[in-house]
Amino acid sequence: MSVRYNRCKLAVNSSPAENNGSYVTLAPSSKQKCFKPWSYIPDGIMPIFWRVVYWTSQFLTWILLPFMQSYARSGGFSITGKIKTALIENAIYYGTYLLIFGAFLIYVAVNPNFNLQWNQLQTIGIAAANTWGLFLLVLLLGYGLVEIPRSHWNGAKRGYLLMKTYFKAAKLMTEKADAEENLEDIMEEVRKVSESIKYNHPLRKCVDTILKKCPTEYQERMGRNMDDYEDFDERQNSYPSEKSLAKLHKQVIYSVQRHRRTQVQWQILLEQAFYLEDVAKNESSATRQFVHTFHSQEPENKIIQYFYTPTVEWYWECLLRPWFYRVLAVVLATFSVIVVWSECTFFSTKPVLSLFAVFIQLAEKTYNYIYIEMACFLTIFFLSICVYSTVFRIRVFNYYYLASHHQTDAYSLLFSGMLFCRLTPPLCLNFLGLTHMDATISHKNTQPTAYTSIMGSMRVLSFIADGFYIYYPMLVVILCIATYFSLGTRCLNLLGFQQFMGDSEMTSDLIDEGKELIRREKRKRQRQEEGENRRREWKERYGNRDDSTRSRAVHTDQKESSFSETNANRPLSKYTRSNGKTERDRIELLQDAEPLDFNADSVNDDPLESDSGRYQPGGRYLSMSRSKIFDDV
Repeated sequence: MSVRYNRCKLAVNSSPAENNGSYVTLAPSSKQKCFKPWSYIPDGIMPIFWRVVYWTSQFLTWILLPFMQSYARSGGFSITGKIKTALIENAIYYGTYLLIFGAFLIYVAVNPNFNLQWNQLQTIGIAAANTWGLFLLVLLLGYGLVEIPRSHWNGAKRGYLLMKTYFKAAKLMTEKADAEENLEDIMEEVRKVSESIKYNHPLRKCVDTILKKCPTEYQERMGRNMDDYEDFDERQNSYPSEKSLAKLHKQVIYSVQRHRRTQVQWQILLEQAFYLEDVAKNESSATRQFVHTFHSQEPENKIIQYFYTPTVEWYWECLLRPWFYRVLAVVLATFSVIVVWSECTFFSTKPVLSLFAVFIQLAEKTYNYIYIEMACFLTIFFLSICVYSTVFRIRVFNYYYLASHHQTDAYSLLFSGMLFCRLTPPLCLNFLGLTHMDATISHKNTQPTAYTSIMGSMRVLSFIADGFYIYYPMLVVILCIATYFSLGTRCLNLLGFQQFMGDSEMTSDLIDEGKELIRREKRKRQRQEEGENRRREWKERYGNRDDSTRSRAVHTDQKESSFSETNANRPLSKYTRSNGKTERDRIELLQDAEPLDFNADSVNDDPLESDSGRYQPGGRYLSMSRSKIFDDV
């Protein structure tokens, strides 16, 4: 933005002849002054800032992050072993780029027609990186421009969200079962290795490291049948090598993380399904108060609980939220149309057809610095949302997957970081082209921005500057049309990857299956809550037996004084008591009594009498004959 302020100073303080018509001038009658904005950055700072940001991101995305990916996924047992594995895995990756770059340098040195200097070689390298980033940017942008407004529009449809949640539940249950089965197989291999390699074996440290990564229940199960000491030299067994243990360690890390992720995602999906079902039920509520089927397990904030009452929650969830999502979807769709139009017409400078360039040039004429900042911020903010949100939606099987609630593995996080570093420079370059701030696009002899001064002049590669950078972004139209008609989803569905499609028979079957799974989990949770409530009520009523005994002794006189009144009402109380809630609770608790001892001499038919023996000194063994206690000795 300092470039705009410099233009403002030149336009006000100089004549049209002095600035050679490069900048907009004001009429003398207007006498409009150009004030220095509060956020003005002095000259020379922004180029340094962009140079640090650009080369740091390039170092991360091409060198450091790929190495960290291999390091995080390695199954080595030491830092040196992990570094060695990462270097070997990235040798082909680095060698390919070095081979291409070396061949290019040899070609330039041998060919006499090329007289490239170091700055030009640097520009060629930057152009190659930006070309790859722009290719990926347009693909992600074409998906996000359509999918983001459509997802917010569908967010206002409760029935659609509920059906999609059922569909996700069916797919997640399959993935969850697969993860559990995979974990069982890996744990069986770990058990065999743990039993074969004893405590005095040199590789026992590696086995202990693997066992620490296993779940707690598997660690306890494996530690039960282990001998304290056994000489491994006396047994002629084939022991696994350290390389095979490293591979097993890698499999254990992956399987445990996947199992934990599916468990957490299943619980989150259940909460989402219960919430959507509650919304569907409360829409027809006459009291206009939101009622939850299950209470939240996490403690709610008192401030939020005070303001966000059940009545406010009902109005928001059932009445206002759908309309808010519809309005937001219309606004986002309008921005998407403006971006698509500007991407297809930003190469036209006379007349200026790009709407973003029109907005910026109108602000230049009035020297409205705040308006320029806000227009630039909103434009690049929307472009970033469309591009980066698509990165979060990408899933390449289980190889790359960004999961919510801290369930993403290190490899996927590093891979997303690489994508962000590669997408940021071409995103900025595309923004400068949309607003005609890039001299390569506008074909004007204007003062370059700080970013383009770092990029260098793309005139060195004219076929990229005048061809690829200008006409390739038009491909976003075809990608938006393909995304609107869900061509990618239909292709994946034909290949056997189940996708949510309303007109598919497979989708209907998965929705029915997911609905049954949610209903089953709902009944299970209801039974658990009812059991906890009964236990709580029983503890409150009959928990302190001593207190109840004292209270009965205190009220003995009162009972004797009202003895005649009790006898008069005894037939009535006999039948009403058997139907009371207290008696039902006692019967349900008696059903959970311990099983009878069939080795005893006599078995009492009355469960109350048999249970009462547990509370006497000596327990139920007093009912046995004393003469046969030591018969088996």
